[in-house]
Amino acid sequence: MNPRKHYFGSGPAALPQCVLEGMSEAILDYKGSGISLLSIPHRGPAFQAILDEAQELVLHLSGLSADEYAVLWMQGGGRHQFALLPMNFLKTSSAAGYIDSGHWAQAALKTAQHYGACQTLCSSSDNDYSSLPAWPPSLPEGLSYIHLTTNNTIYGTQMPELPLSPVPLFADMSSDIFSIKRAYSRCALFYAVAQKQLGAAGVTLVVARRTLLEQGNPSLPDVFSYAAQVRAGSVLNTPPVSAIYSCLLTLRWMQQQSMQTIEKQNREKAALVYAALDEQPLFHCPVAKDSRSLMNVVFKMNHAEQEQAFLNYCTSKNIEGIRGHRLLGGFRAALYNAVSLEDAAALANAIRQFNHKT
Repeated sequence: MNPRKHYFGSGPAALPQCVLEGMSEAILDYKGSGISLLSIPHRGPAFQAILDEAQELVLHLSGLSADEYAVLWMQGGGRHQFALLPMNFLKTSSAAGYIDSGHWAQAALKTAQHYGACQTLCSSSDNDYSSLPAWPPSLPEGLSYIHLTTNNTIYGTQMPELPLSPVPLFADMSSDIFSIKRAYSRCALFYAVAQKQLGAAGVTLVVARRTLLEQGNPSLPDVFSYAAQVRAGSVLNTPPVSAIYSCLLTLRWMQQQSMQTIEKQNREKAALVYAALDEQPLFHCPVAKDSRSLMNVVFKMNHAEQEQAFLNYCTSKNIEGIRGHRLLGGFRAALYNAVSLEDAAALANAIRQFNHKT
């Protein structure tokens, strides 16, 4: 068996060891039933228990009440949500407002424009998304909702706090959900694809205020309706059982760690890597310091011809998954919850050692 890698891939991403072990056991034999997790009925009591516990943990970690918020597990990814949000909540008599903080925020806007009027409320595209856009000093009247992306995986920026909004706030939290303590109650709806922080690819978590669901488009087919999906208890159609179970195992791990511990470790990991980058003349981080993400550290080399040599050096140190996104090049290290302090220290040391050997 190859030695364990220090893996920094941005998605599908690293998972806690206990989750991998739990999945392995369940796939062979789910809880001593003699049946694989991959074969348990999706409308049976075993899977219903998985859904019930997962809902309880999501609400606990976000500090929300089941009376006020519904938890939903949906197939598809972020692009699916980009379409469902305006289909359900963009009224013909009004517009939706979008905060343009990067590639995925812009993709959400472009998708919503297929369904009605949309406005860009603020953008940091003029500085290549190297900082967060400033929240608009005033909002247009009559907005159906405001959509934002809390963490920018490609450009490496992150919103430290959720803004107070007088209109329903929708948040794509795919890459930083449950990574820092947040006022989740400021959101009318938030969602996260699983493959970055929550579990295996193939499922998306949606948490929505129940009063919001009552205001959704009643003419949609059930498969496109959040309200109908909630009424069906996330089993309107066959759900991705194994992906949801992986999320349950990860949520259990987060609960055991505590949000305070997770946030503390995330800040320590990011501090280690950013400090190494800021110290070394061969590297630079193009992100404004007050906008830097704790989750996705984006960096480049001052001489691009040295990039492959650095990748090769990292591979020799069992460091993988740091190649930058195709839109930007350079490097990107995901420091999601399952990435350890040891992993972050290995990357920081590699940055320093490569600088000294070159």
